[in-house]
Amino acid sequence: MPNRERMISRNMVSVIVHDTAADTVAVVQYAASNWFPWPAWTIPGGKADIDEALDDAAARELAEETGLLVTPTDLALVHVTHVEQGPDKAGPFVLFVFATDTWTGKLTNREPHKHLEARWTPASRLPTPAFPTSARALTKWRNGGPAFSRHGWSVTSAS
Repeated sequence: MPNRERMISRNMVSVIVHDTAADTVAVVQYAASNWFPWPAWTIPGGKADIDEALDDAAARELAEETGLLVTPTDLALVHVTHVEQGPDKAGPFVLFVFATDTWTGKLTNREPHKHLEARWTPASRLPTPAFPTSARALTKWRNGGPAFSRHGWSVTSAS
């Protein structure tokens, strides 16, 4: 259980890069690691630094992972997921998902030590197996919302 007195916010970001002409999105396949036990597909992203604006972090992470370049002002916030426990077992985090159809560069696997592959895939769904939070965000974006979901938290009712 996390020490609530010392807990700080953990913000994660990801970017749905939509090629509208082909109706595809950029995805990466994470290799199995000590924090995720099997290869899985996701939309590109990562951790925001404590002193970094979320849209800047999203643009940075996208470039680092895929070589695709976006201007933070071209990113639209499309979904937020509050995750109870990440696969790294380091406690809760909030995932901010942005989308854009404006970018430059060529999709490449810029982090082969972390990813098995980077590719364009139909925008209708992620390949499987997929990170559940990324799959849900992509589905919600395609369907127009809602803009918030939660992952792992037990269902509660207001009194």
